[in-house]
Formats: sequence, C-alpha cells, structure tokens
Amino acid sequence: MPLKVYHSNGNPEYLLLFDFDETYYPHELKGWQLKDLYELEDYLEKILHEKNVRIGWVTGSSLVDIHKKMRAARMRYLPHFIASDLGTELWEINQKGEFYQNQTWLKRIKRSGFSHRVVEELINDLRLLYGITLHKQTQFGQQLFKMNYYYFIEEHVRVKYDLDTIRRLAGNSGIYININRCNPLAGDPVNAFDVDFIPQKTGKRAVVEFLMKQYKISFKNTFAFGDSGNDIEMLKAVQHGYLLKNATEEAKLLHHTITSEPYAKGIQNVCSNYF
Repeated sequence: MPLKVYHSNGNPEYLLLFDFDETYYPHELKGWQLKDLYELEDYLEKILHEKNVRIGWVTGSSLVDIHKKMRAARMRYLPHFIASDLGTELWEINQKGEFYQNQTWLKRIKRSGFSHRVVEELINDLRLLYGITLHKQTQFGQQLFKMNYYYFIEEHVRVKYDLDTIRRLAGNSGIYININRCNPLAGDPVNAFDVDFIPQKTGKRAVVEFLMKQYKISFKNTFAFGDSGNDIEMLKAVQHGYLLKNATEEAKLLHHTITSEPYAKGIQNVCSNYF
C-alpha cells in the first residue's frame, strides 16, 4: 500500500512534533500498540481537515531506518517533515510523498565546520589521555553530520567524570554533543549511554526553533511528545511538551509533564483535549 501524507490546509497555525522511536513508533509492535497507532493516524488525518497543523518527526534515526520501521509497523501516513539524525537533516514531504531537503537548514549545517576527522581525533584523545573508550554504533553506521558512539558503564564512580570530560572536549573542539542513557526497548544495549556528535546549532531544540520561525507559528500553539533523555530539549522548546507514560526513568527525572497513557494512546488523549 502506498504511503499517504497527512492532509494540509495551507498556512499552518499549529506545530505538532513527535520523537519517532518508542514515541510514535513502538518497537515491540504488540497488537494493542499497533491498534492505538492506526487509531492515532486516523485521528490526526481527521483533525487536519479541520485545523491548520504541521506534523513532524524529530528523531535520532536515519531516514533509511525510519522507512524500515514504517514498513514493519505497516504505517499508512507520512508527516509533513522529518528532522532525522538528531535534526542534522531536515526533509520536507509534499502531498505526492516526495522528499526534499530544506536548503536553508542544509546551508547552516554545511557552514558549521563539522568533520569526521575532528571527531575521530577527539575520540583518540579521550582514549589515550583520559582512559575513556567510546564504541562506534556500527549497527546504524556513521552519517555525514552525525557520529554515534556508546559509552559503556564499567565503574559507576567514573561515569560523571567521564561524561563531563567528553562534553568539555567536544565543546573545546566546536562540536555539539548529545548524551543520554540508552533505551534497550529501542534496540540499544543495557548499561550504556548514547554519545552523539553533531554540528553546532543543530539538535532537536535547534530544529524546533527553526521550524517555528519558518512556519511563523506562535509559541502557544506548539506541541511535542517524547520518551527519552534526548527529547527533553525539544519538550522545553515548545509550549506543550509531554513525555509519554512509557518514557525512560532518566527522562522522567528531567521533565514532569507526563501523559496518562503510553505510546499513541497518550498522544491522542492530549491532542483530543486541545483540538
């Protein structure tokens, strides 16, 4: 079945943003999760005939990975845009389902000076000078503007020092960094942290602020949903930011507005109250 794109009524008045993995897309693909997801798809298409809303996924996943997961879940609808690879790529999708990169965003990233060489030198310094080893996330591969690593917890007393050191060296190298506790439900290993190196002035918060400005949407009409530590900046960048009930414990310590239901049901309940 060909994918549809959510209905669009022209100039948007509302911005509705979702993390993808374990927020919009449930990795376990249980029957009740898929039922709720399909109901959410139908609900969103319905309200978009009545309201001027832009829908987007803001995710750490690559576009290739997203397509694989959509096929696995037999999802029927594409959003209006996808900010993939932690917002280092911004893909807009027209009503024919054609993808094209936002050129203004792409130019910003190309001007950032981000390079694999700088990150690899940083990784080498961490290992040789500080005894901190980061492991490549080879199952996802390295992207042009995003490099993924795992930090495995070996000694709990070292964790804070090691993560602070990684942040400091990244900042000194002019690289933005995202660190959050891994979520095994999303395919990550246990007892580890995601460590993502990306260009300065990118990431989930930056892309949300860019979209609000591009679409000229009032802050009071912005909504976002997430489930993990790397969603917190996005949730704080909007007026209505929600963690889902199924969010990680790390995330719930950082953000306290939480839906009463998990996954798609939690999203739909919140949207129903507003729309």
